[in-house]
Amino acid sequence: MTDRYHSVELDRRRFMQVSAAAAAGVVTASASAVPAPGKTLSNTRNEREGMPYRVLGRTGFRASRLVFGCGAALMGGKAVRLLERAYEAGVNFYDVGSDVYYKGSEHALAPFLKAHREEVWVTSKAPLSIIDEHKEGEPLNAKQAKHAAEYWTKLLDRSLKDLEQDYVDAYYLMAVGDPALVECEALHEAFLKAKEAGKVGHFGISTHKRAQQCLASAVKTGWYDLAMIAITPAGWYDWDSKSLLEGTAAMKDIQPELDAAKKAGMGLIGMKAGRYLAPKMAALGNGEETAFDTFYDQKFLESGLNPYQRSYAYVLEHGIDAVNADMQNFKHFEENLHAAVNSHTYFAQA
Repeated sequence: MTDRYHSVELDRRRFMQVSAAAAAGVVTASASAVPAPGKTLSNTRNEREGMPYRVLGRTGFRASRLVFGCGAALMGGKAVRLLERAYEAGVNFYDVGSDVYYKGSEHALAPFLKAHREEVWVTSKAPLSIIDEHKEGEPLNAKQAKHAAEYWTKLLDRSLKDLEQDYVDAYYLMAVGDPALVECEALHEAFLKAKEAGKVGHFGISTHKRAQQCLASAVKTGWYDLAMIAITPAGWYDWDSKSLLEGTAAMKDIQPELDAAKKAGMGLIGMKAGRYLAPKMAALGNGEETAFDTFYDQKFLESGLNPYQRSYAYVLEHGIDAVNADMQNFKHFEENLHAAVNSHTYFAQA
């Protein structure tokens, strides 16, 4: 580990003690940690010195600025060993996804939640299924809307079963790319029923296709507490093209759109912040690590951060509350942790 990481280096002895205690069954937090309907768990969880936290809109929750992206990372149990390490560093936000897409991830997260459920914020998400032909941008008919709502509810129940929990802090519409789906009243009603039943606390969207339009629709409805959006220093990221959205403005120029979402009470989580920089074949990126450098000043370029760290630090200081990172080894975790902990030191603005 280089000197620049000393500020976030973990106490490894304590880490091993906690891991051993969990394995021995000493850590005995509630397995379900379900609050009474209409209530939520504490808004302050697992806060550690050195980790910055940010309130996620009207949820009131103080989230670590680094989010552990559990979806791809936990498929096959690859990054389970990182969960305790992240917890010890003060990460209190763990985002996962339905087994329909992220095979085995929720199940792999379950043992960690049994040990720490009351000390972490957990979100999951479900992709939508629309019956019959549906043209993008057009409202769903009654049959399509009913099916989408029932499917989302079914996957919420399946997620709870796989997580071995009775309650998640938020459940999103996953990979939604159509504003008409974001504005579907049947989906909102399905969420309200699940919330009333004590299964979920907050409603959100997760979008990396037409994220700009979907975020605007979420603001318009007033239904959503959280939005996880594909954003980079260069602007909007588009999953379909695995590239920057054609014609996107730079992130510094889309602040009014981000501010509108925050004004509407939404917490904003960034994702895909560094994906465009990644190798083409291995990680579906562009393969050009200098692609964002023109958006940085010379001081930031000389900060000692690598290209991925710079992208995370930049989005955190330009309108995003927390950044979701898919971390599958200790090196990447240490790098992302350093960027999240120290992002504020590289920019004058908060």
